[in-house]
Amino acid sequence: MAHRILLADTLDPAGLALFKEAGVELLRAGKRLKVVGRAGIGVDNVDVAAATELGILVVNAPTANLMSATEHTFALLLSLARRVAEADASMKAGEWNRKLTGVELQGKTLGIVGFGRIGQRVADRARGFEMSILAHDPFLDAAAARRLEVELLPLADLLARADVVTLHVPLTDQTRNLIHGDNLANMKRGALLINCARGGVIDEEALLAALESGHLGGAALDVFAEEPPGDLRLVRHKKVVATPHLGAQTREAQERISVETAQMVLAALSGSLAVAAVNLPFRPTGGRVEPYMALGESLGRLASSLLDSAPQRLQVDLWGLDEPLRAPVSVAVLKGVLTPFLGEAVNYVNAERIAEGRGIEVVRSTHSARGDYPQLVDVILSGGGRTAELGGTLFGERDPRVVRFENYRLEFRPEGNLLVLENRDRPGVVGKVGTMLAEADVNIADIHLARRGQDALAVLRLDQEPSPALLERLTRLPEVKSARRVLLG
Repeated sequence: MAHRILLADTLDPAGLALFKEAGVELLRAGKRLKVVGRAGIGVDNVDVAAATELGILVVNAPTANLMSATEHTFALLLSLARRVAEADASMKAGEWNRKLTGVELQGKTLGIVGFGRIGQRVADRARGFEMSILAHDPFLDAAAARRLEVELLPLADLLARADVVTLHVPLTDQTRNLIHGDNLANMKRGALLINCARGGVIDEEALLAALESGHLGGAALDVFAEEPPGDLRLVRHKKVVATPHLGAQTREAQERISVETAQMVLAALSGSLAVAAVNLPFRPTGGRVEPYMALGESLGRLASSLLDSAPQRLQVDLWGLDEPLRAPVSVAVLKGVLTPFLGEAVNYVNAERIAEGRGIEVVRSTHSARGDYPQLVDVILSGGGRTAELGGTLFGERDPRVVRFENYRLEFRPEGNLLVLENRDRPGVVGKVGTMLAEADVNIADIHLARRGQDALAVLRLDQEPSPALLERLTRLPEVKSARRVLLG
Protein backbone atom coordinates (compact mmCIF):
# COMPACT_ATOMS: atom_id res chain seq x y z
CA MET A 1 0.00 0.00 0.00
CA ALA A 2 1.34 3.43 -0.97
CA HIS A 3 1.33 6.13 1.69
CA ARG A 4 1.22 9.88 1.20
CA ILE A 5 3.61 11.75 3.50
CA LEU A 6 3.46 15.49 4.12
CA LEU A 7 6.81 17.02 5.04
CA ALA A 8 6.01 20.19 6.99
CA ASP A 9 9.68 21.15 7.43
CA THR A 10 13.05 20.47 5.86
CA LEU A 11 14.46 16.99 6.43
CA ASP A 12 18.04 15.83 6.01
CA PRO A 13 18.51 13.81 2.78
CA ALA A 14 19.45 10.71 4.79
CA GLY A 15 15.86 10.42 6.02
CA LEU A 16 14.38 11.12 2.60
CA ALA A 17 16.47 8.29 1.20
CA LEU A 18 14.83 5.82 3.60
CA PHE A 19 11.37 6.84 2.42
CA LYS A 20 12.41 6.40 -1.21
CA GLU A 21 14.00 3.00 -0.55
CA ALA A 22 10.77 1.86 1.09
CA GLY A 23 8.83 2.78 -2.04
CA VAL A 24 6.81 5.50 -0.30
CA GLU A 25 5.20 8.14 -2.50
CA LEU A 26 6.39 11.61 -1.43
CA LEU A 27 3.80 14.37 -1.90
CA ARG A 28 3.40 17.83 -0.39
CA ALA A 29 -0.16 17.28 0.73
CA GLY A 30 -2.48 14.56 2.01
CA LYS A 31 -5.99 14.32 3.41
CA ARG A 32 -5.86 11.16 5.54
CA LEU A 33 -3.43 11.26 8.43
CA LYS A 34 -2.19 8.16 10.26
CA VAL A 35 1.18 9.15 11.70
CA VAL A 36 2.82 12.41 12.78
CA GLY A 37 6.61 12.21 12.96
CA ARG A 38 8.37 14.91 15.01
CA ALA A 39 11.95 15.39 13.86
CA GLY A 40 13.36 15.72 17.37
CA ILE A 41 12.32 14.87 20.93
CA GLY A 42 9.99 17.74 21.88
CA VAL A 43 6.36 17.61 20.75
CA ASP A 44 5.36 21.08 21.97
CA ASN A 45 4.11 21.94 18.48
CA VAL A 46 1.93 18.82 18.11
CA ASP A 47 -1.57 18.54 19.61
CA VAL A 48 -0.93 15.08 21.03
CA ALA A 49 -4.31 14.83 22.77
CA ALA A 50 -6.20 15.58 19.56
CA ALA A 51 -4.01 13.19 17.57
CA THR A 52 -4.70 10.40 20.05
CA GLU A 53 -8.43 11.03 19.92
CA LEU A 54 -8.32 10.79 16.11
CA GLY A 55 -6.29 7.58 16.17
CA ILE A 56 -3.14 9.28 14.87
CA LEU A 57 0.18 7.99 16.13
CA VAL A 58 2.74 10.62 17.13
CA VAL A 59 6.36 9.47 16.96
CA ASN A 60 9.61 11.30 17.58
CA ALA A 61 13.38 10.83 17.56
CA PRO A 62 14.20 10.58 21.28
CA THR A 63 17.92 9.80 21.14
CA ALA A 64 19.25 11.50 18.00
CA ASN A 65 20.25 14.83 19.53
CA LEU A 66 21.68 13.64 22.86
CA MET A 67 25.29 14.38 21.92
CA SER A 68 24.60 17.75 20.30
CA ALA A 69 22.57 18.92 23.34
CA THR A 70 25.36 17.76 25.65
CA GLU A 71 28.03 19.64 23.71
CA HIS A 72 25.89 22.78 23.41
CA THR A 73 25.55 22.81 27.18
CA PHE A 74 29.32 23.11 27.44
CA ALA A 75 29.48 25.64 24.61
CA LEU A 76 27.17 27.89 26.63
CA LEU A 77 28.87 27.17 29.95
CA LEU A 78 32.35 28.00 28.67
CA SER A 79 31.08 31.08 26.84
CA LEU A 80 29.43 32.32 30.04
CA ALA A 81 32.31 31.46 32.36
CA ARG A 82 34.93 33.14 30.15
CA ARG A 83 32.65 35.96 28.90
CA VAL A 84 33.27 34.98 25.28
CA ALA A 85 30.18 36.62 23.79
CA GLU A 86 30.83 39.87 25.68
CA ALA A 87 34.47 39.89 24.60
CA ASP A 88 33.55 39.19 20.97
CA ALA A 89 31.06 42.07 20.92
CA SER A 90 33.69 44.35 22.46
CA MET A 91 36.26 43.41 19.83
CA LYS A 92 33.78 43.96 17.01
CA ALA A 93 33.13 47.42 18.43
CA GLY A 94 36.83 48.22 18.02
CA GLU A 95 37.69 47.88 21.72
CA TRP A 96 40.57 46.07 23.41
CA ASN A 97 39.15 45.34 26.86
CA ARG A 98 41.39 42.95 28.80
CA LYS A 99 39.44 43.55 32.03
CA LEU A 100 36.75 41.03 31.04
CA THR A 101 37.74 38.57 33.77
CA GLY A 102 36.04 35.17 33.83
CA VAL A 103 36.16 32.12 36.07
CA GLU A 104 37.70 28.66 35.69
CA LEU A 105 35.67 25.46 35.79
CA GLN A 106 38.40 23.45 37.51
CA GLY A 107 37.53 22.83 41.14
CA LYS A 108 34.00 24.20 40.79
CA THR A 109 30.84 22.26 41.71
CA LEU A 110 28.37 21.48 38.93
CA GLY A 111 24.75 20.81 39.88
CA ILE A 112 22.82 18.80 37.28
CA VAL A 113 19.03 18.97 37.60
CA GLY A 114 17.67 15.97 35.70
CA PHE A 115 20.15 13.10 35.57
CA GLY A 116 18.92 11.23 32.51
CA ARG A 117 20.81 10.47 29.34
CA ILE A 118 21.90 14.05 28.63
CA GLY A 119 22.57 14.85 32.29
CA GLN A 120 24.80 11.79 32.62
CA ARG A 121 26.74 12.75 29.48
CA VAL A 122 27.23 16.27 30.84
CA ALA A 123 28.58 14.77 34.08
CA ASP A 124 31.08 12.62 32.18
CA ARG A 125 32.49 15.64 30.38
CA ALA A 126 32.48 17.85 33.48
CA ARG A 127 34.78 15.35 35.18
CA GLY A 128 37.28 16.09 32.41
CA PHE A 129 37.28 19.70 33.66
CA GLU A 130 37.93 18.38 37.20
CA MET A 131 34.55 19.59 38.45
CA SER A 132 32.66 18.04 41.38
CA ILE A 133 29.25 16.68 40.39
CA LEU A 134 25.93 16.97 42.24
CA ALA A 135 22.65 15.67 40.85
CA HIS A 136 18.96 16.08 41.57
CA ASP A 137 16.52 13.64 40.00
CA PRO A 138 13.37 12.35 41.72
CA PHE A 139 13.59 9.14 39.70
CA LEU A 140 17.19 8.26 40.53
CA ASP A 141 17.67 6.25 43.71
CA ALA A 142 20.74 6.24 45.94
CA ALA A 143 22.09 2.91 44.65
CA ALA A 144 21.96 4.07 41.03
CA ALA A 145 23.60 7.37 42.00
CA ARG A 146 26.48 5.50 43.66
CA ARG A 147 26.90 3.37 40.54
CA LEU A 148 27.01 6.53 38.41
CA GLU A 149 29.47 8.13 40.87
CA VAL A 150 27.38 11.19 41.60
CA GLU A 151 26.16 12.77 44.83
CA LEU A 152 22.35 12.78 44.82
CA LEU A 153 20.70 15.68 46.64
CA PRO A 154 17.33 17.37 47.13
CA LEU A 155 16.92 20.36 44.82
CA ALA A 156 17.31 22.96 47.57
CA ASP A 157 20.58 21.43 48.77
CA LEU A 158 21.97 21.19 45.23
CA LEU A 159 21.16 24.84 44.50
CA ALA A 160 22.79 25.97 47.74
CA ARG A 161 26.06 24.16 47.00
CA ALA A 162 26.56 24.40 43.21
CA ASP A 163 28.70 27.02 41.51
CA VAL A 164 27.04 26.14 38.19
CA VAL A 165 23.54 24.70 37.73
CA THR A 166 22.49 23.09 34.44
CA LEU A 167 18.95 21.94 33.67
CA HIS A 168 18.10 18.74 31.77
CA VAL A 169 14.44 18.06 32.56
CA PRO A 170 11.37 17.94 30.30
CA LEU A 171 8.60 20.52 30.61
CA THR A 172 5.80 18.88 32.62
CA ASP A 173 3.29 20.05 35.22
CA GLN A 174 5.88 19.14 37.87
CA THR A 175 8.78 21.03 36.24
CA ARG A 176 7.03 24.18 34.99
CA ASN A 177 8.73 27.14 36.77
CA LEU A 178 10.81 24.61 38.70
CA ILE A 179 13.47 27.31 39.07
CA HIS A 180 11.36 30.05 40.63
CA GLY A 181 12.17 33.06 42.80
CA ASP A 182 12.72 31.16 46.05
CA ASN A 183 14.94 28.57 44.35
CA LEU A 184 16.97 31.28 42.62
CA ALA A 185 17.45 33.02 45.97
CA ASN A 186 18.72 29.70 47.36
CA MET A 187 21.54 29.56 44.79
CA LYS A 188 25.04 30.68 45.72
CA ARG A 189 25.77 34.34 45.09
CA GLY A 190 27.58 34.63 41.76
CA ALA A 191 26.43 31.17 40.56
CA LEU A 192 25.84 30.49 36.87
CA LEU A 193 22.63 28.96 35.44
CA ILE A 194 22.45 27.02 32.14
CA ASN A 195 19.24 25.91 30.38
CA CYS A 196 19.44 23.79 27.25
CA ALA A 197 16.35 21.77 28.23
CA ARG A 198 12.95 23.41 27.78
CA GLY A 199 11.61 26.94 28.07
CA GLY A 200 9.17 27.29 30.92
CA VAL A 201 11.32 25.36 33.40
CA ILE A 202 12.67 28.71 34.62
CA ASP A 203 10.48 31.57 35.85
CA GLU A 204 11.96 34.17 33.51
CA GLU A 205 10.75 37.21 35.47
CA ALA A 206 12.35 35.81 38.63
CA LEU A 207 15.57 35.07 36.72
CA LEU A 208 15.69 38.62 35.40
CA ALA A 209 15.27 39.97 38.93
CA ALA A 210 18.06 37.70 40.24
CA LEU A 211 20.40 38.96 37.51
CA GLU A 212 19.47 42.61 38.06
CA SER A 213 20.07 42.32 41.81
CA GLY A 214 23.52 40.85 41.24
CA HIS A 215 22.67 37.65 43.09
CA LEU A 216 23.41 35.47 40.05
CA GLY A 217 26.65 35.76 38.16
CA GLY A 218 25.03 35.00 34.82
CA ALA A 219 22.73 32.76 32.79
CA ALA A 220 23.09 30.96 29.46
CA LEU A 221 19.80 30.17 27.74
CA ASP A 222 19.09 28.15 24.60
CA VAL A 223 15.33 27.85 25.25
CA PHE A 224 12.59 30.25 26.30
CA ALA A 225 9.01 30.11 27.53
CA GLU A 226 7.97 31.84 24.29
CA GLU A 227 9.93 31.05 21.13
CA PRO A 228 11.01 33.30 19.62
CA PRO A 229 10.79 35.46 22.75
CA GLY A 230 8.67 38.57 22.41
CA ASP A 231 10.18 40.12 25.55
CA LEU A 232 13.90 40.59 24.88
CA ARG A 233 14.97 41.87 28.30
CA LEU A 234 16.65 38.57 29.21
CA VAL A 235 18.19 38.08 25.76
CA ARG A 236 19.73 41.54 25.84
CA HIS A 237 20.89 41.42 29.45
CA LYS A 238 24.65 41.88 29.80
CA LYS A 239 24.90 38.81 32.07
CA VAL A 240 23.06 36.50 29.63
CA VAL A 241 24.39 34.41 26.77
CA ALA A 242 21.45 33.50 24.50
CA THR A 243 21.11 31.19 21.50
CA PRO A 244 17.96 30.49 19.42
CA HIS A 245 17.24 26.86 20.46
CA LEU A 246 20.34 25.42 18.79
CA GLY A 247 20.76 22.35 21.01
CA ALA A 248 20.04 19.94 18.15
CA GLN A 249 21.45 22.09 15.35
CA THR A 250 24.53 20.16 14.28
CA ARG A 251 25.02 18.44 10.94
CA GLU A 252 25.47 15.11 12.67
CA ALA A 253 22.38 15.44 14.86
CA GLN A 254 20.18 16.57 11.98
CA GLU A 255 21.21 13.50 9.98
CA ARG A 256 20.49 11.19 12.94
CA ILE A 257 17.15 12.92 13.60
CA SER A 258 16.19 12.55 9.94
CA VAL A 259 17.04 8.85 9.82
CA GLU A 260 15.46 8.03 13.19
CA THR A 261 12.25 9.90 12.39
CA ALA A 262 11.93 8.24 9.00
CA GLN A 263 12.50 4.80 10.55
CA MET A 264 9.84 5.47 13.19
CA VAL A 265 7.28 6.69 10.64
CA LEU A 266 7.83 3.66 8.41
CA ALA A 267 7.58 1.28 11.37
CA ALA A 268 4.37 2.99 12.52
CA LEU A 269 2.83 2.75 9.06
CA SER A 270 3.55 -0.98 9.11
CA GLY A 271 1.56 -1.29 12.37
CA SER A 272 4.56 -1.99 14.59
CA LEU A 273 4.34 -1.18 18.31
CA ALA A 274 8.14 -0.97 18.50
CA VAL A 275 8.24 2.77 17.82
CA ALA A 276 9.08 5.84 19.90
CA ALA A 277 5.44 6.79 20.32
CA VAL A 278 4.55 9.66 22.62
CA ASN A 279 0.86 8.76 22.64
CA LEU A 280 -1.05 5.47 22.61
CA PRO A 281 0.22 3.03 19.97
CA PHE A 282 -1.79 2.98 16.75
CA ARG A 283 -3.03 -0.48 15.85
CA PRO A 284 -4.54 -0.62 12.36
CA THR A 285 -6.03 -4.06 13.06
CA GLY A 286 -7.68 -3.03 16.36
CA GLY A 287 -7.72 -5.44 19.30
CA ARG A 288 -8.09 -5.38 23.07
CA VAL A 289 -4.59 -4.17 23.94
CA GLU A 290 -5.16 -0.39 23.88
CA PRO A 291 -7.81 -0.22 26.67
CA TYR A 292 -5.71 -2.42 28.95
CA MET A 293 -2.60 -0.35 28.22
CA ALA A 294 -4.55 2.81 29.05
CA LEU A 295 -5.65 1.20 32.33
CA GLY A 296 -2.08 0.17 33.16
CA GLU A 297 -0.66 3.60 32.41
CA SER A 298 -3.31 5.33 34.55
CA LEU A 299 -2.57 2.98 37.45
CA GLY A 300 1.16 3.67 37.10
CA ARG A 301 0.70 7.45 37.08
CA LEU A 302 -1.63 7.26 40.06
CA ALA A 303 0.80 5.09 42.04
CA SER A 304 3.73 7.38 41.20
CA SER A 305 1.82 10.48 42.31
CA LEU A 306 0.76 8.81 45.56
CA LEU A 307 4.27 7.56 46.36
CA ASP A 308 5.77 11.07 46.05
CA SER A 309 9.28 9.60 46.28
CA ALA A 310 11.89 8.10 43.97
CA PRO A 311 10.56 4.64 43.01
CA GLN A 312 12.87 1.74 43.71
CA ARG A 313 10.68 -1.27 42.95
CA LEU A 314 7.61 -1.82 40.78
CA GLN A 315 5.62 -5.04 41.00
CA VAL A 316 2.86 -5.68 38.46
CA ASP A 317 0.55 -8.66 39.07
CA LEU A 318 -1.68 -9.57 36.14
CA TRP A 319 -4.73 -11.71 36.90
CA GLY A 320 -6.58 -13.46 34.07
CA LEU A 321 -5.02 -11.46 31.22
CA ASP A 322 -4.35 -13.25 27.94
CA GLU A 323 -0.71 -13.76 26.97
CA PRO A 324 -0.63 -11.06 24.21
CA LEU A 325 -1.74 -8.43 26.75
CA ARG A 326 0.78 -9.11 29.50
CA ALA A 327 3.97 -7.47 28.24
CA PRO A 328 2.26 -4.36 26.75
CA VAL A 329 0.23 -3.77 29.93
CA SER A 330 3.30 -4.13 32.16
CA VAL A 331 5.27 -1.67 30.04
CA ALA A 332 2.31 0.71 30.10
CA VAL A 333 2.27 0.61 33.92
CA LEU A 334 5.99 1.39 33.98
CA LYS A 335 5.54 4.24 31.50
CA GLY A 336 2.83 5.64 33.74
CA VAL A 337 5.13 5.45 36.76
CA LEU A 338 7.90 7.35 34.95
CA THR A 339 5.79 9.91 33.06
CA PRO A 340 4.99 12.42 35.86
CA PHE A 341 8.65 13.49 36.04
CA LEU A 342 10.08 12.47 32.66
CA GLY A 343 7.20 13.59 30.43
CA GLU A 344 7.62 13.05 26.70
CA ALA A 345 11.10 11.55 27.09
CA VAL A 346 9.63 8.18 28.15
CA ASN A 347 7.69 5.92 25.80
CA TYR A 348 6.84 2.26 25.36
CA VAL A 349 10.16 1.56 23.69
CA ASN A 350 12.52 3.11 26.23
CA ALA A 351 10.61 2.78 29.52
CA GLU A 352 12.37 -0.42 30.59
CA ARG A 353 15.79 0.93 29.65
CA ILE A 354 15.16 4.15 31.58
CA ALA A 355 14.02 2.17 34.63
CA GLU A 356 17.14 0.00 34.45
CA GLY A 357 19.39 3.04 34.17
CA ARG A 358 17.79 4.57 37.25
CA GLY A 359 18.03 1.45 39.36
CA ILE A 360 14.28 0.69 39.45
CA GLU A 361 13.56 -3.01 39.88
CA VAL A 362 10.59 -4.16 37.79
CA VAL A 363 8.85 -7.46 38.57
CA ARG A 364 5.94 -8.90 36.59
CA SER A 365 3.87 -11.88 37.71
CA THR A 366 0.95 -13.54 35.95
CA HIS A 367 -1.86 -15.48 37.60
CA SER A 368 -5.14 -17.17 36.77
CA ALA A 369 -8.33 -15.18 37.27
CA ARG A 370 -9.43 -14.73 40.86
CA GLY A 371 -12.17 -13.20 42.98
CA ASP A 372 -14.78 -10.81 41.65
CA TYR A 373 -12.98 -9.70 38.48
CA PRO A 374 -12.10 -11.92 35.48
CA GLN A 375 -9.16 -9.59 34.68
CA LEU A 376 -7.27 -7.50 37.22
CA VAL A 377 -4.08 -5.41 37.14
CA ASP A 378 -2.41 -5.02 40.55
CA VAL A 379 0.37 -2.44 41.04
CA ILE A 380 2.71 -2.19 44.03
CA LEU A 381 5.19 0.70 43.83
CA SER A 382 7.74 1.23 46.59
CA GLY A 383 10.56 3.65 47.36
CA GLY A 384 11.84 5.88 50.11
CA GLY A 385 10.34 3.63 52.76
CA ARG A 386 6.83 4.11 51.34
CA THR A 387 4.50 1.94 49.28
CA ALA A 388 1.54 2.67 46.99
CA GLU A 389 -0.80 -0.24 46.13
CA LEU A 390 -3.58 -0.17 43.53
CA GLY A 391 -5.73 -2.60 41.60
CA GLY A 392 -7.76 -1.90 38.46
CA THR A 393 -9.88 -3.55 35.81
CA LEU A 394 -12.02 -2.74 32.78
CA PHE A 395 -15.79 -2.64 32.84
CA GLY A 396 -17.34 -3.53 29.51
CA GLU A 397 -13.87 -3.98 27.95
CA ARG A 398 -13.43 -0.18 27.68
CA ASP A 399 -14.19 1.54 30.99
CA PRO A 400 -11.13 1.67 33.32
CA ARG A 401 -11.82 1.53 37.06
CA VAL A 402 -9.69 1.44 40.19
CA VAL A 403 -11.19 -1.27 42.41
CA ARG A 404 -8.52 -1.59 45.11
CA PHE A 405 -6.77 1.35 46.73
CA GLU A 406 -4.14 0.72 49.43
CA ASN A 407 -6.14 -2.15 50.96
CA TYR A 408 -9.44 -0.26 50.73
CA ARG A 409 -12.15 -1.64 48.47
CA LEU A 410 -13.75 1.12 46.44
CA GLU A 411 -14.38 1.92 42.81
CA PHE A 412 -13.61 5.04 40.76
CA ARG A 413 -12.37 6.10 37.34
CA PRO A 414 -8.65 7.07 37.27
CA GLU A 415 -9.06 10.46 35.58
CA GLY A 416 -9.30 14.18 36.31
CA ASN A 417 -8.29 16.16 39.40
CA LEU A 418 -8.38 13.74 42.32
CA LEU A 419 -8.23 14.57 46.01
CA VAL A 420 -7.34 11.56 48.18
CA LEU A 421 -8.19 11.88 51.88
CA GLU A 422 -7.44 9.35 54.59
CA ASN A 423 -9.12 10.13 57.88
CA ARG A 424 -10.32 8.70 61.15
CA ASP A 425 -13.80 7.30 60.74
CA ARG A 426 -15.75 9.98 62.60
CA PRO A 427 -19.15 11.61 61.88
CA GLY A 428 -19.06 14.92 60.02
CA VAL A 429 -15.69 14.63 58.27
CA VAL A 430 -17.15 14.67 54.76
CA GLY A 431 -19.22 17.72 55.66
CA LYS A 432 -16.19 19.62 56.96
CA VAL A 433 -14.21 18.76 53.83
CA GLY A 434 -17.08 19.82 51.56
CA THR A 435 -17.41 23.14 53.38
CA MET A 436 -13.68 23.82 53.11
CA LEU A 437 -13.70 23.03 49.38
CA ALA A 438 -16.71 25.28 48.84
CA GLU A 439 -14.96 28.15 50.63
CA ALA A 440 -12.05 27.68 48.20
CA ASP A 441 -14.50 27.72 45.25
CA VAL A 442 -13.65 24.10 44.37
CA ASN A 443 -16.56 21.98 43.16
CA ILE A 444 -16.89 18.23 43.84
CA ALA A 445 -17.78 16.25 40.70
CA ASP A 446 -18.12 12.91 42.49
CA ILE A 447 -16.95 11.22 45.68
CA HIS A 448 -16.11 7.61 46.56
CA LEU A 449 -15.86 6.35 50.13
CA ALA A 450 -14.50 3.25 51.86
CA ARG A 451 -13.86 2.20 55.46
CA ARG A 452 -11.36 -0.12 57.13
CA GLY A 453 -11.49 -0.54 60.88
CA GLN A 454 -11.22 2.87 62.53
CA ASP A 455 -10.02 4.58 59.34
CA ALA A 456 -11.78 5.77 56.20
CA LEU A 457 -10.74 6.80 52.70
CA ALA A 458 -12.36 9.31 50.35
CA VAL A 459 -11.44 9.86 46.71
CA LEU A 460 -13.01 13.04 45.36
CA ARG A 461 -12.98 14.11 41.72
CA LEU A 462 -12.88 17.90 41.56
CA ASP A 463 -13.76 20.34 38.79
CA GLN A 464 -10.86 22.59 39.82
CA GLU A 465 -7.30 21.75 40.84
CA PRO A 466 -6.86 21.96 44.63
CA SER A 467 -4.11 24.37 45.66
CA PRO A 468 -1.24 23.44 48.01
CA ALA A 469 -2.65 25.90 50.54
CA LEU A 470 -6.02 24.12 50.47
CA LEU A 471 -4.31 20.78 51.03
CA GLU A 472 -2.48 22.22 54.00
CA ARG A 473 -5.72 23.48 55.53
CA LEU A 474 -7.33 20.07 55.04
CA THR A 475 -4.46 18.30 56.79
CA ARG A 476 -4.93 20.57 59.79
CA LEU A 477 -8.36 19.08 60.40
CA PRO A 478 -7.94 16.85 63.48
CA GLU A 479 -9.67 13.89 61.83
CA VAL A 480 -7.61 14.00 58.59
CA LYS A 481 -4.49 11.82 58.49
CA SER A 482 -3.39 12.79 54.96
CA ALA A 483 -4.58 14.82 51.99
CA ARG A 484 -3.03 14.22 48.61
CA ARG A 485 -3.84 15.51 45.13
CA VAL A 486 -3.36 13.51 41.94
CA LEU A 487 -3.70 15.23 38.55
CA LEU A 488 -4.47 12.66 35.86
CA GLY A 489 -5.91 14.98 33.19
